[in-house]
Amino acid sequence: MSVWSRLTGAVHEISAAGVDFVEHLVERVAGTEDDRRAVAFTAAIVALSAKMAKADGVVTSDEIAAFKRNIFVPPTEEKNITRLFRLAQQDVAGFEAYAHRIKSLFPHDHMLRADIVDVLFKIATADGVVHHHELVFLERVAEIFGIEEIEFRRIRARHVREDGVDPYMVLGVEPGVDDATLKRHYRRLVVEHHPDRLIARGVPHEFIDIANDRLAAINAAYEQIQRERST
Repeated sequence: MSVWSRLTGAVHEISAAGVDFVEHLVERVAGTEDDRRAVAFTAAIVALSAKMAKADGVVTSDEIAAFKRNIFVPPTEEKNITRLFRLAQQDVAGFEAYAHRIKSLFPHDHMLRADIVDVLFKIATADGVVHHHELVFLERVAEIFGIEEIEFRRIRARHVREDGVDPYMVLGVEPGVDDATLKRHYRRLVVEHHPDRLIARGVPHEFIDIANDRLAAINAAYEQIQRERST
């Protein structure tokens, strides 16, 4: 059973939104702890995406369409995902309350919280640019999640192409790093961001494209540095 099927099966029992609705969804999911973590991750993405879409104070019919363009939702599950998206969007609770509650679901899993921010950036850049209200939203969510500024800037650098890409920022190293240290660091990043590592953290298979996108950005940054150093 896909994560979407598990999630939407629980949605039927949720009649109202609220900052605890993600937890209520997880409680209604039958299966293993890994199943519940996958549903919690997915529900967090849907809820925070809905809040991000509303961050500028304007709600339009295009927002759920933008979400589904970036996150594949099976046609059979679209109706329920749309309902979940709207529930979170209509809730009067602010996005910060949601972020704090979602952090409490993954209190000891910093990397998984960073994965959530990474996916949100992917959704935010759907139209080719991160708008100011979206960036403010993402910065605050990252702060609540305990993601330090330097790490947030690395995540941002993988998605936002302002005035070119700083390959050193993407890799998280200083420009003066020597070649041997750079290579070791690069190889460690490749291992850390392998799709199998994300799955082991509880990221659903349906979101594995974030690992492929990360690896592509890491490889491109490393290759750019190599080219620049060889000239």
